[in-house]
Amino acid sequence: MAEAPLENGINDLEIDDKEAEIATADAEDVKKKKRKKKKKKSPKEDLLDEDQESKTEMKVDGNEPEASSVAEEGPVDEAPDGAAPASSTKKKKKNRKKKGADGPVDGKDIGILTQTDPPSIAICDLFPDGNYPAGEICQYKDGTMARQLADTEEKRALDRAQFDILADVRQAAEAHRQVRHYMQRYIKPGMRMIDICERLEETSRKLIKENGLEAGLAFPTGCSLNHCAAHYTPNNGDTTVLGHDDVCKIDFGTHINGRIIDCAFTLSFNPKYDNLLAAVRDATNTGIRESGIDACLGEIGCAIQEVMESYEVELDGKTYQVKAIRNLNGHSVAPYRIHAGKTVPIVKGGDGTRMEEGEFFAIETFGSTGKGVVHDDMECSHYMKNFEAEHVPLRVAKARQLLNVINQNFGTLAFCRRWLDRLGQTKYLMALKNLCDAGIVEAYPPLCDVRGCYTAQFEHTLYLRPTCKEVISRGADY
Repeated sequence: MAEAPLENGINDLEIDDKEAEIATADAEDVKKKKRKKKKKKSPKEDLLDEDQESKTEMKVDGNEPEASSVAEEGPVDEAPDGAAPASSTKKKKKNRKKKGADGPVDGKDIGILTQTDPPSIAICDLFPDGNYPAGEICQYKDGTMARQLADTEEKRALDRAQFDILADVRQAAEAHRQVRHYMQRYIKPGMRMIDICERLEETSRKLIKENGLEAGLAFPTGCSLNHCAAHYTPNNGDTTVLGHDDVCKIDFGTHINGRIIDCAFTLSFNPKYDNLLAAVRDATNTGIRESGIDACLGEIGCAIQEVMESYEVELDGKTYQVKAIRNLNGHSVAPYRIHAGKTVPIVKGGDGTRMEEGEFFAIETFGSTGKGVVHDDMECSHYMKNFEAEHVPLRVAKARQLLNVINQNFGTLAFCRRWLDRLGQTKYLMALKNLCDAGIVEAYPPLCDVRGCYTAQFEHTLYLRPTCKEVISRGADY
């Protein structure tokens, strides 16, 4: 192979070196331009982010951004390093849940409120439309005049006219149901009775949304034990503890605008008392079944006694007949008046007084393994202003002050000493006795059968509507 001349080879090397220098310079210029482009791109991206946030806020407020406004922004520069254009396609919008009518609950946006555990949400907030759950609807007995007239247009019109009354009592009843369902799980042997009562009353105040005399507790929580049948609630300082072999009657009430729900149940933790509880529950249901427009109160009492005293209970090897406590009764209920005048006996021999359309009744029965008669015993805790008391001049200043507190906070509803303590009243026992002696306030001491026996209670409130009777306080529990 012939070799090339030496001069031409030197010239070729010089040309190659110049071309390499130019290529290197061009590459550095390209890198500098890319760096500048990246630095200039950052503010635009920030602007796009701000724009996206403003559009999202408009969407949450209910105003969709118009397509023309997006178009006016013009094209967006190409993203660096080959990334996809930021706005050349539709922007992704954040999916935000719409808030419910009542706003967020427990940090979550939901449309319908649900009750907490333990209960803490007011019933009026759970049913903002005012459509509260109805109780048990029962038809009047076949063959009665009330049953024959129930389907007439006149009675249906009267029924519709009482919507406000039904709304109030159903709201109070729903609060009662939810509170007692919670307390039935909460109450356990070993608890102090005063702690049980305060937890129940605290929960009731939340659910009823206590508001002076417009909504609140209708009377103190009764938690009578064993031979004590009614009207016991612990005063401050009472250290009584619930035992495994105790039979406890829980009796409490709620009200809306004075429309009272009076309802009670019995708890026991030893199955040997099951027949006692079954007898009283059956007797109460019998009283409800026999009730109705024009029903004779004496006949209701006869039916109750017959059912209750058909039961027996065996305790520690000895058999006892369950006796109806003859000097305890059910009663009619009126606005702000727990005992409205009529009594529903639970034994035979009552008078011929009859129930009437539009009346409320608390059908309650008491059974005992003792004598079947109660008497006043133990320290008094329940008090109530006399509904028909006339004006009485009071000479003691403390009595006048205490009466003002009672009028403002309880009116003619029952109260207890714990509730006066809760309001900050001190050294009021002499003033309270003065009001009782004057006939303005009445004391209701605990009612007890013989010591060593056991008593039970079940109670429901019913309303005699023009077209049917409604057991307003009925629940899934009893």
